[in-house]
Formats: sequence, C-alpha cells, structure tokens
Amino acid sequence: MDVVVGVLLVVTGVVTVAYWLDFFIRGSVQAVSADWYLRFERAFPAADGWMALCSLVAALGLFTESAYGTVFALLAAGALIFLGLMDLTFNLQNGLFRLLPGSGQMWVEVVIIAWCLAFGVFLAFYFGTRVV
Repeated sequence: MDVVVGVLLVVTGVVTVAYWLDFFIRGSVQAVSADWYLRFERAFPAADGWMALCSLVAALGLFTESAYGTVFALLAAGALIFLGLMDLTFNLQNGLFRLLPGSGQMWVEVVIIAWCLAFGVFLAFYFGTRVV
C-alpha cells in the first residue's frame, strides 16, 4: 500500500508544479482574470511548493522504506488540508462556484479542492496511526 500512496504523492507534487507553470506561463488554469483573484492566487506558490516538496520527499521515503517518509507524508497531509480549505473558503466567499456551468477552470479548482481535502485527510489517518 505504501508504494501506491508514494505514487499518489509523486503525482500530487508533479501536478502541483505543472499547475503553477501553466498559471504563470500560459494562464489557462486561471478561473477569472480580475486583479483581486490573481493577487490571491499569486500568494499560493510558496505554500504549494512546500506541499509539493513534502509530497515528493515523503514518496522517496516510502519507496526506500525510510522513517522520514511518514514524517513528510504527515507534513504533506497538513499542507494539503490547509490549502484545500483556503481554496474552498475563498471560492465560497467570492461566489466563484457559480461559474461552474461554463468554466473548465473552475472544475479544475473543484478537483483540486476535493483532492487536497480527501487525500490530505487520508494521509493524516493512514500515517497518523504510525506515530501514536
């Protein structure tokens, strides 16, 4: 099971990097072009980078059966849950979910939020039992 979780952590890290490359190079993942939205989104690369780094280090630890895999998986879990909740509340407070019917970008946001929350909670429970 750890190998499967490791692969999912690699996918999480790589997709996060790909998202930000697109955001800054092509912009096709941007749900709206308003300045307030772009300023908010541009605050996330550092935190997302931390989460991606923790995910990749956790995966390496899991693949090599090293204890740090569990530690970094738990760090990734906390980061994922935090980032998912930040995105969820921002989108709710700013009415962005009403754009869903005609916005592929908002559907990407929904997938990101669902993944962050679901995978983050899974990681917390799965690896949390190893440290108590």
